[in-house]
Amino acid sequence: MSNGAELDVVIVSYRSREMVRECLDSLRAHPPSCPMTVVVVDNDSRDGTRELIAGEYPEVELIASAKNLGFSAGTNLGARRGWAPYLLALNPDTAVTAGALDAVMAVLETHPEVAVVGPRLERPDGSLDHASKRSFPTPLSALGHFSGLGRRRGASGRLAAYRAPEVGSGPVDAVNGAFMLMRRSAFEAAGGFDEDYWMYMEDLDLSYRLAKEGWRSWYEPTATVMHVKGGTVSGERPPRLNWHFHRGMYLFYRHHYAPHHSAAFNALVYVGIAAKLASAVAQAALRRSLDRLRQRRRTALHSDGGLPSISGDG
Repeated sequence: MSNGAELDVVIVSYRSREMVRECLDSLRAHPPSCPMTVVVVDNDSRDGTRELIAGEYPEVELIASAKNLGFSAGTNLGARRGWAPYLLALNPDTAVTAGALDAVMAVLETHPEVAVVGPRLERPDGSLDHASKRSFPTPLSALGHFSGLGRRRGASGRLAAYRAPEVGSGPVDAVNGAFMLMRRSAFEAAGGFDEDYWMYMEDLDLSYRLAKEGWRSWYEPTATVMHVKGGTVSGERPPRLNWHFHRGMYLFYRHHYAPHHSAAFNALVYVGIAAKLASAVAQAALRRSLDRLRQRRRTALHSDGGLPSISGDG
């Protein structure tokens, strides 16, 4: 399939037709200076994504999955269709900018010790997505992040280690899975993404495994990519995705940290993950209930000829 390409791009989509369009348009508008192929793995979206690609993007190869494979398996499937030396796992809720692809590829060309490169990810308002550069999570840093203690102004130490490290251009523990440019040889030697992770934490897991083999990940802010963070989730994270998010945390800990701790400590961590899952599901359900209540109040006010409140309902 690659036909001499130096870069294979794999996009996994699920019910994100318009984002896929914008992502593909950005690749058309800002391609690298080398040959590139693009594969879209559609996870049974049934939203017109397949028809869109067939009708408007003849240069893109479509893999139409009969079921939702998730991110890891979907990306691995797309990666197997090419053999270019560089492989880009790209989220559909991203848009590359001028020169971004050449800038990240230049890192791999000039730093043979680097296996993964990520750009500066920007939110729609132009602010930095702090997950562009990441430290490997630990139980203590996760506690600091989710409790808020590690996110306070001036917080430092291991409780604050979850947030983005203070790095300009250079090595980091990991970059964001929304845009991961990888050396194919390293990706394949590691076995690709671990398909135990359906979605979430698979990027950190791969970077961790590569680091154990002596490879580095690199953050390159001279390359900018727009990222609608959570765009493919479409608002409130549903219970299924909440489950996979916390299951990813559990798998990462079990695979990489549990062997180095006591059974009692591991049990405490697992209980903490389960408690956080329960809290997240309950809070999401409460927010959905409040949203429905507000919508009913607005509808009732309109039906009665009144005006909806602009203060009491937020």
